[in-house]
Formats: sequence, C-alpha cells, structure tokens
Amino acid sequence: MTDPLVQRYLDHVRFEKRLAERTVALYTLDLDKLAQNAALAGVELPQVQPSHIRRWVAQMHSNGRGGRGIALILSGWRGFYTWLGREGGVACNPVTDVRAPKAAKPLPKALAVDDAVQLASYEDESTNPWLEARDAALVELLYGGGLRLAEVTGLDVLASTSARGWVDLQAGEAHVLGKGSKRRIVPVGSQAVLALQRWLLVRDQGLPRPSKPTDVNDIAAAPQPALFIGRNGTRLSAQSIWKRLRSRSLQAGLAVPVHPHMLRHSFASHVLQSSSDLRGVQELLGHANISTTQIYTRLDFGHLAKAYDAAHPRAHLKPTGSK
Repeated sequence: MTDPLVQRYLDHVRFEKRLAERTVALYTLDLDKLAQNAALAGVELPQVQPSHIRRWVAQMHSNGRGGRGIALILSGWRGFYTWLGREGGVACNPVTDVRAPKAAKPLPKALAVDDAVQLASYEDESTNPWLEARDAALVELLYGGGLRLAEVTGLDVLASTSARGWVDLQAGEAHVLGKGSKRRIVPVGSQAVLALQRWLLVRDQGLPRPSKPTDVNDIAAAPQPALFIGRNGTRLSAQSIWKRLRSRSLQAGLAVPVHPHMLRHSFASHVLQSSSDLRGVQELLGHANISTTQIYTRLDFGHLAKAYDAAHPRAHLKPTGSK
C-alpha cells in the first residue's frame, strides 16, 4: 500500500502539475521503493537522512542498476522532498547533494572486419554508374582513412589555399581540416585511391551544364571545387552521405544500417587490433587526447603510414586474379 505522504505527492503531480500518467506511474514505483527502504531502515520518510540515500544508492548500484537509472530515481526522490519541504514536512532535502554513479560511456559501434570489407567491396550493378562510382569512393575513404564526415564533405578536388581539404592520389594522402581547425595528413589505402580515380573519371559527367557558358557572371559556369557532389552539381551534404551509406550497407547484406562514424570507429578498431599502436591511431584520427592520459603525442608521419600499411585490411591491392 502506498505511503500516505507519497500518495499526497502523487495527487499533487497528477492534478496540480498535470504530469502524464506514464510519468506518475514511474514516480509511484520509485517512491514506493523509497518508502520500503525507509521502513526497512526503521525511519519515517521525513526522518530520512543523506546517509540513508547514499546507502540505498550504493545498494542499487551493487545490484546492477546503471548510473542513468539511479539518476532518474534520485530525481523523483528529490522532487518528492522538495515538495515535502514546501509543505513544512522537512527542514532540508536529503537528496540535494547525492549524485548517481557516473554512467559508463557506451562503447563505439564498430563493424567486424569481414563486414567492413564486405561493405567496401560491394558493387551495385543495378544503380546509376555515376552514383555507384561516387558511393564506392565514399565508403573506401571513410573506412580506409577513418575520416570524420565533416572532413569528407569538406574535401576539394584540387589543393588550394581556400580548400578545407584534398586528396593527393599520387602520394596516397588525405589532407584534412579536423576539429579545432587542426590540419593533419592521413594515409589513404590503395583501394581507396583506385576508387577515387574511378570516381574522378566520371565526376564531371554529373555537373549541370550552364545555360550561358559564355557569361562569366553565370554562377553555374564556375567549376565546382568539391570532391564529392550531388546530382545537382553542388557539394554533397552530410545528410545525403548518411542516407546513401545507410541504404548501401543494407543492400550489401549487413545486418545493421551503417553510418559514417561507424566506419571511423571500424577503421580505428581494426588498425588498433592489428598494430596495438594506440598513439599511432590517435594521430591518424586527429584526437587531441590519448585515452585517459590526455597526452597528445606527435609521431613521425612515415611511421604512421608504415603502421597503417601493415595493419589496415584495405591498405593493399590484391594481386591480379586473386579471390
């Protein structure tokens, strides 16, 4: 049976605050638990102390309750005692300074090596060849270089002082502008280089033809610098890449839809599994911190390229005729 004080509070949030019935039902469960804990401790609800709350939090945590779940329960308890204080039932709120244990950060979702290679090797013969060449190059670059989505959308065809980034196909390097406007160079595997070369052969076929090519003021006549463009000839948006990658991954037979950052996680996971070079992966990804040490270590680029070539499953071409 619900404690009378708890019932008064539930009536308050239901009728005066007009909270949703679902919310009231959750409050009921959490506050019934509070009343049960108080009864077991031999205290009335108004006599509950911060030490009681901390003990019950520790018990919930040891029983497997996660930090976020405990935080929600504490929020309900805190609201109850705030109301009870306004009613003159308690002098201070025993939950005010009690915090839930920090919730563990979820592990980044990465593909298995076989799934990543399956996606990178996928060819859709039924789609427009122009779209197929572009999307294949996108996948290879996202997985083969571990680039952020914003870094990929910012790439231009040619290097220039105004370009946010570009790919040097001859050197097999991507020059990108990362977070904090920090530039870095990332090695790009041979498979990605080939895919980009195939894309560049057909890229301009997708550019719209200007209606007045002789008019120098015609915006459409200006060349589009973006490496990846849409069918309207403008720079491909992040949203479009999300949609295309999701669709392509499902068509390739993967069990879950893939998003760009999942390929970045996969890149990091697979290189790290093979090389155990944590600092090298840090540099390749452009992270400012390494694990919890918060130490940023610059490594020689030749060393990074060597670690990449030795470790990444898409770094090398397969011999002709191999399967």
